[in-house]
Amino acid sequence: MTFPRKYSLSMEPTLLQILFLGLIQGAAELLPVSSSAHVIVAEKLIGLDPASPAMTFLLVMLHTGTMFAVILYFWKAWKRTFFSDAASFRRMCLHVGSATVVTLVVGFGLKLFIEKVILHGSSHDEMEDLFGHLPSVGTALLTAGLLILAAGYLRGKNGQQEINLRSSLWIGASQGLCLPFRGLSRSGTTISTGMLLGLSRQRVEEFSFALAVVITPPAIAKELLRLLKSHEAAAAPSELIHLLGPGLFGMAGAFVAGLLALKLLSSWLEKGHWAWFGYYCVAFSGFVFFLASRGY
Repeated sequence: MTFPRKYSLSMEPTLLQILFLGLIQGAAELLPVSSSAHVIVAEKLIGLDPASPAMTFLLVMLHTGTMFAVILYFWKAWKRTFFSDAASFRRMCLHVGSATVVTLVVGFGLKLFIEKVILHGSSHDEMEDLFGHLPSVGTALLTAGLLILAAGYLRGKNGQQEINLRSSLWIGASQGLCLPFRGLSRSGTTISTGMLLGLSRQRVEEFSFALAVVITPPAIAKELLRLLKSHEAAAAPSELIHLLGPGLFGMAGAFVAGLLALKLLSSWLEKGHWAWFGYYCVAFSGFVFFLASRGY
């Protein structure tokens, strides 16, 4: 089977393509396999332009669908863990808030370093384009896979420690490392970090996705702002409204796929199969490097 080195990019996806991307986004966003890597590869394979206004707006809606899936799936567990009493709620606010602050400091500090030092003052959009390239995505995927494998095999089998301020800061810092790099799975990195710190699998999973709910709305707002600034004509209200209906369709697909993915993730964590996600990331990184070599 051969792959074309050059291909035409469509600006606006069809309804079937939107559903396809919604299912991929919903599943991959909530599994430790990097949704951005999967969506970028899928868009390139079906001939869509990931940087177009239509795809940027669609990605925002798909992220919203997965966020609702996380809230629905973890709500009962969060009520028992974080909202059972006033002391638990204050402790949750301290840990989640501290982790989020560290995430922002590490993430944006790293972006600034990349822009000013490595790219010698290039713009934010140029940096985004650089790290959207397949070789960079493949490298980030490989890194995530090795971290997941390390967590699966090096941690103690019976990690039972609860989340404390120290562990929340380490998890927040690991989440910050994921911000500039497409392909470095947020859930894979944060859960693996918690497991290596000896935390309970269930607790670190609940905490990781609590962080996701906090960080997702600002990320969605940031993507919308970037869309409006970068594509003022194409991002006119009339154009976005035109995409709203199909986007809602894709959001529903992401929601359903996200719920199923969370059930799989919880099951594999309980059974001690975390390392399997690492093998997948390493294998998928090889496929991404192959696509890059073929000119995608």
